[in-house]
Amino acid sequence: MKNVRTVVLAGAATAVLALSACGQEGSPETAGGGGATSGGTPAAAPTYAVATDVAITGSPTYDKIKAAGTVKIGVKADQPGIGQKDAGSGQYAGFDIEMAKLMAAKLGLAPDKIEYVETVSANREPFLQQGTVDMVIASYTINDKRKQVVDFAGPYYVAGQDLLVRADEEEITGPDSLAGKKVCSVEGSTPATRIRDNYKDADLVTFDAYSKCVEQLTSNAVDAVTTDDAILRGYAAQQPDALKVVGKPFSEEPYGVGLPKGDTALRNALNDAIEGAVTDGDWKKAYDFTLGGSGTDPEPPTVDRY
Repeated sequence: MKNVRTVVLAGAATAVLALSACGQEGSPETAGGGGATSGGTPAAAPTYAVATDVAITGSPTYDKIKAAGTVKIGVKADQPGIGQKDAGSGQYAGFDIEMAKLMAAKLGLAPDKIEYVETVSANREPFLQQGTVDMVIASYTINDKRKQVVDFAGPYYVAGQDLLVRADEEEITGPDSLAGKKVCSVEGSTPATRIRDNYKDADLVTFDAYSKCVEQLTSNAVDAVTTDDAILRGYAAQQPDALKVVGKPFSEEPYGVGLPKGDTALRNALNDAIEGAVTDGDWKKAYDFTLGGSGTDPEPPTVDRY
């Protein structure tokens, strides 16, 4: 599988992100938090052609969606650039949200036919098993344990642990250059554990939220921040003149569309949709809108039809 390192994230740099690397028409009319801009002017939200000739035989989930005329999609609400709910407008924004709009369009549903259901990491499988949602698009890492109870289309993005540094940083070029450097992450997170276990010469500093690490970085109290590159790219997109992502991920987190177990027909249809979005440029439009300000131009992922 081709490795695609993506990023996700935009939104308030002050948002509390007690996230651990794992392992949201509702979109605003402008870039979802740090996304692409033109001359300082927020870019217009992309649009996706709504299919009119959809025929998916043997999918109970699609039959349910078609009968309801709406699709319920589980999304995160606290991940800037990936899936974040604006407290004022109540609208969702981020790369996952653009993927949700894309998948809905491929099923013949306009954005106003999407019902976003807020999820957290712990209730994604139960929501799919209980029929609370029709699918989950929420920085949902595909792994063998989860495949035992749910299915996945994708990946639509492959995240990985990376480093966020100040824009003028030249000494930190990857995880092997962290000796003697102060590296900040969230206590108890997978990224913090990986630094502690595998890069013992680094001076690990931990807080309860990545936003605090970013504050430490911009005040020169630490030398780098580490977690999923998607999260870091969101912060970099917010402060492109001050921060940058090193761009050398040292773990792999393939983000997939979570589906009810056994609905092979829908999984095949959404795999086709992801591949089609890569081919026709919709995937790139979604990335540029949400993460385009992070200074990266990632290669789209290759679908794993397991």
